[in-house]
Amino acid sequence: MSRGAEVFGLFPTPLMHAPACLDAPLAAALLARLQGADRAVNSRSGQLSHTCILTPASDALLARASELVAPHLAAFGALLFGESLDWSIKEIWANFLETDGQQAMHNHANCFISGVLYLSAVDESASTVFTKGPGGRDFVFANSSERVSLNAFNADKWIAPAVAPGDLILFPSYLLHEVPPNRGGLRVTLAFNAIPSRLESWGYGISLSA
Repeated sequence: MSRGAEVFGLFPTPLMHAPACLDAPLAAALLARLQGADRAVNSRSGQLSHTCILTPASDALLARASELVAPHLAAFGALLFGESLDWSIKEIWANFLETDGQQAMHNHANCFISGVLYLSAVDESASTVFTKGPGGRDFVFANSSERVSLNAFNADKWIAPAVAPGDLILFPSYLLHEVPPNRGGLRVTLAFNAIPSRLESWGYGISLSA
């Protein structure tokens, strides 16, 4: 790069990592509570199962976890929309990923912020991976070889940082994400989606409810 030149990251996509959002006892209590819940096996991976959809009001431990997540939701929402809004978690569910299981690439509809609370240790192989959205139907040109140095501007994937039980990750719900094959032990996460009570644009508003 020439002397004095500057590079700007235009319109970057935020992702928040909040270590120890839940303390260890609360994370352990949630893990123990949810392990006894009924689960449905994922349609694409027999080593992945999910609880039914829950809400903060359905359990005192989930309500406490939601209270601890709330300040992070407000701060992250301010990055997305420019002001502090009234956010609510509209749905929560637990994911149980066993050894050799994986989660296919997906995103979350009808919400604005999605989050993952990690309740167990996570093997490095099963870190959450975020993927750049695919293009349209136009021809695609790429420059990919062993000579290429990947960076934030040309990479197609981004691997979340190492996490510990109680950690939180927040991201815009449209972001595609997946979990590669898990080479470690049982991986348990609590996923959720959140919406603001209202969005307004110069007098035109829309109200949202869980």
